[in-house]
Amino acid sequence: MAGKATASGSNAAVEADARAVPPGWQVSRLRYGFNEIDGWPGFAFSDNRSEIQRRLSLMNTEIIRLFVFDKPVPDPFKRWDFFAAVVDAVLACGAKPMITFAKFEPPHHDPVRIERFVKRATEIVWNCLEQWGGEEVKDWYWCVWNEPNNPDVGGNLSYRDYLTIYRAISEPVVELLAPHTKTARVNIGGPSIDGTQRAYWLDWIAQLLDDIDDDHLAFVNWHMYSDWRPAAPVETVKVKLVDDPASPNGPVFESLVMARTPQYEARARSVARLIGERDILNFCGELNTIAHHEHEFTGGLNRNIFGAAYYASAILNLMRGSADLEMRWTATSKHWFGRDDAYGLLTNDGVPTPPALAKQIIAQHVRRGDLIHFPSQDPELCGIDAVVAQGENGRTSVVLVNTHPTTRRIELPRIGGGAERCHDGLRLDAATGGRVTRVQAADTITIEGYGLAILSEDASRTIID
Repeated sequence: MAGKATASGSNAAVEADARAVPPGWQVSRLRYGFNEIDGWPGFAFSDNRSEIQRRLSLMNTEIIRLFVFDKPVPDPFKRWDFFAAVVDAVLACGAKPMITFAKFEPPHHDPVRIERFVKRATEIVWNCLEQWGGEEVKDWYWCVWNEPNNPDVGGNLSYRDYLTIYRAISEPVVELLAPHTKTARVNIGGPSIDGTQRAYWLDWIAQLLDDIDDDHLAFVNWHMYSDWRPAAPVETVKVKLVDDPASPNGPVFESLVMARTPQYEARARSVARLIGERDILNFCGELNTIAHHEHEFTGGLNRNIFGAAYYASAILNLMRGSADLEMRWTATSKHWFGRDDAYGLLTNDGVPTPPALAKQIIAQHVRRGDLIHFPSQDPELCGIDAVVAQGENGRTSVVLVNTHPTTRRIELPRIGGGAERCHDGLRLDAATGGRVTRVQAADTITIEGYGLAILSEDASRTIID
């Protein structure tokens, strides 16, 4: 069993909250983050980059994940200036980068390939220290590989091969960064495991926790999309089902997809149970509705009002499960053949989709370190995800998410936690045309179909546009 190190301070923002936590409340640990992979040209170089970065700042974005050695991303060895510009864009959002050493070509057990991979990774770390300085870089995050258990994405490594690579990289990275972190720990982790298409994903986290000590493992990282199968009839799209069944379509598929959001809480709690009392963070490193970049495949469910309700519900379930980070795949859309892909929260022009607006208003009302309260089970609230948040400045807000396509009228006294005092509101649902509208509520609030509402004692300061 890997040894337990002394606390590194990685949870300092939560631990420093000296307020007493009343019964039925907890402290929110959740950081907001993003993957910024395919859409990096718009994020870092487009004429709209300032607007994209402003929106991500409004979402209280703390960590943005970047790739090296995979996908069409800037190669630091060929265009360091491009890579540096993307990192600078992350910092301009007020966030810290998570540099992911994504993969190398097989065979993955080859010592020569591993040595070359480690040398390239450590050279990137060294150059980051040279360009941005140790005082800045010490707070960055470093991730080893991306979905090693996925044949199409990460090469379908064995766990033993992955462990060899992890140890080979983590040792020199920690050695380079430790003089700058001083008593704190280097933020390195993995395995960014695919929990959508692949069974036994939790095995990898359990084994990594057992094999690596806390000085070389600051976080564990897992991925979950609701489904990877198409929202359209399988004969109309390109998909490799192999031995898996075709997905249902239409309202049945929507209900199935939305029914999985409680798994975010369950998975976060499972990982937390494996972590135990060790000072290791619990990251949901990728999430979205459907794991595909084409609109014909997703049926719009990643970026429409349904996608907004799904994402809001996932965020609340991760909060309830005490996850430390959520990272949407992705922040900025990639421009494919004259149109945006089906992943991005923001268009390539910086225009927010409904899920972007949902996150933007949630992040302004529920922050890491807030006291949060989830209502007890109530038949009248079936299908409604809810959280009440209290900030140190006395702010009280309630977030309500309707996960059903029908109109719901919610009585605020049923929520508890002071929700009945919140009357100044925001609404984003099937009736608001993809925009946030300001509303006033007495003792009830109506959400028309999929969507969400936020009520506060003063929602007028919420930035929407």
